[in-house]
Amino acid sequence: MSADSDFYRTLTMVIVGLGVFFVIIIIAANMVSTDGGAEPKIDARVKAKIDDSIKPVGVVNVDPGMAGAAAPAAAGAFDAGAEYQAKCFACHGTGAAGAPKLGDKAAWTARIAQGDGIYTNAINGKGAMPPKGGHAGLSDDNVKSIVDYMINKSK
Repeated sequence: MSADSDFYRTLTMVIVGLGVFFVIIIIAANMVSTDGGAEPKIDARVKAKIDDSIKPVGVVNVDPGMAGAAAPAAAGAFDAGAEYQAKCFACHGTGAAGAPKLGDKAAWTARIAQGDGIYTNAINGKGAMPPKGGHAGLSDDNVKSIVDYMINKSK
């Protein structure tokens, strides 16, 4: 039985020793840490550099009047030719999805004969073409100006 009591005594001493060791570590850690939970002092230059590195890179405009597009700089500043190149050329410059190509008189003749129906089709979409060519930020007048541009180049 002596062997068992020696084992239990040794085990108890090891457990107590570990407990004392952990208490000493906890006390030492508290002594080294900041004073009472106060925020540590940071050099102003370091803080400025940190603030600069985490500042937002942009903002989101949630103005419902914007409708996802930037407003033209001024009334009358709309350039139908530039807008055609930016928004319509992908289909009307290549004939993609059956779109009439700019300058193709034969393809445009029947469409021009529709009168104002050509504007309705451009604004509301027709066939593979989505409304306003997929550019909902364009006003109806902007779409009509682009259509007029394409008609004038295709007569």
